[in-house]
Amino acid sequence: MNTVALNRFDTIVIGGGQSGLAAGYYLNCAGGSFLIVDANQRSGDTWRGRWDSLRLFSPAQYDSLPGRPLAMRKGTFPTKDVLADYLEDYASHFNMPILRGVRVTRVARQAGDFMVECGDRTFSCANVIVAAGAYARPWIPDSSALLDSSIHQVHSSEYRRPGDVVGDQVLVVGFGTSGIEIAMELASAGRRVLLSGRPTVQALSKFVPAIFEGKNPILRLIGAAYWNFIHNVVTIDTPLGRKAKSQISLRGQPLVRLNRADALAAGIEHVARLAGVTEGKPSLEDGRPLDISAVVWCTGFRPNYQFLELPELLLDGKGLPIAPHGIVEQIPGLYFVGLPFQVGLTSTLVGGAGRDAALVVRHIAQQRNAVATGCTQLNLDAEAAR
Repeated sequence: MNTVALNRFDTIVIGGGQSGLAAGYYLNCAGGSFLIVDANQRSGDTWRGRWDSLRLFSPAQYDSLPGRPLAMRKGTFPTKDVLADYLEDYASHFNMPILRGVRVTRVARQAGDFMVECGDRTFSCANVIVAAGAYARPWIPDSSALLDSSIHQVHSSEYRRPGDVVGDQVLVVGFGTSGIEIAMELASAGRRVLLSGRPTVQALSKFVPAIFEGKNPILRLIGAAYWNFIHNVVTIDTPLGRKAKSQISLRGQPLVRLNRADALAAGIEHVARLAGVTEGKPSLEDGRPLDISAVVWCTGFRPNYQFLELPELLLDGKGLPIAPHGIVEQIPGLYFVGLPFQVGLTSTLVGGAGRDAALVVRHIAQQRNAVATGCTQLNLDAEAAR
């Protein structure tokens, strides 16, 4: 859908990735008019822009959006391009009303409605579901500007393949899932790699893929039980989930598939955390200066919600909206999907998008006292409980 005839909708969804599409599915079920505004030209473009060898960290049977399963063998881990094509097919199959290639620049309240500005267009709506912004800005330490100009720098969001990195001695900063996978790929390509930082939790790094990839029925049962545990138990509604959220907020998502032992076996040198820059070279917390040719910053992202001109919106210490279950109580009609630990550990995974979106759309339907059409309210509740 490239043109929009009407400027007034019941709901506008900002962002057309997996969370935005899941919200669109349930909005279509619940009735009422809605529009998805997506800055990308194609559904799945965010995934297409990741590094070439990236595979998902969850298996295919848990990588589907509601209403249309991903057609892949259970236990396999989809590539980023397979998932991107799936999202494009999903949007087409359900004929989602998507305004493509348009970025939302401002959201404000006016006369009880939300005004959503997209360049030279303005739409009004009763509800806004924000499905973008949580990972908007690649983050690199300010000290990077002090590195010698001869040292090539690239953030993980721009890294595609080893050929993108100049030189033979590479420092990878950030020992999370992205950091170790990129470090391993660079080492396999013959680079001397130093991996800086403390690893995120790695106790289950081998166990998790093994229980999903195994053909043994007992392993598959364990895999299903594990997914049920992280999806339904590790949530903000349980003491265990709230504790996990606080730890992950500090240390990052657990490692999957690879761990420190794998890095060392591949010839990667694990070094201390980066402390700063000395005479144009990176220096570590142990005082060691590094003579390198390139840095790959696997230092994550920062949120950006500057387009939300809503003074009542509260943000946490990391700049993320405070919206348990995706609902902003102090601003009726404002919702979020795709936030880290919005409901639980799986909130940022494809397999968690449906549950979170269902909760949000159910709340919208309850607020307008309407009986859902196209699918029953019971179906929304069932997905929300998954």
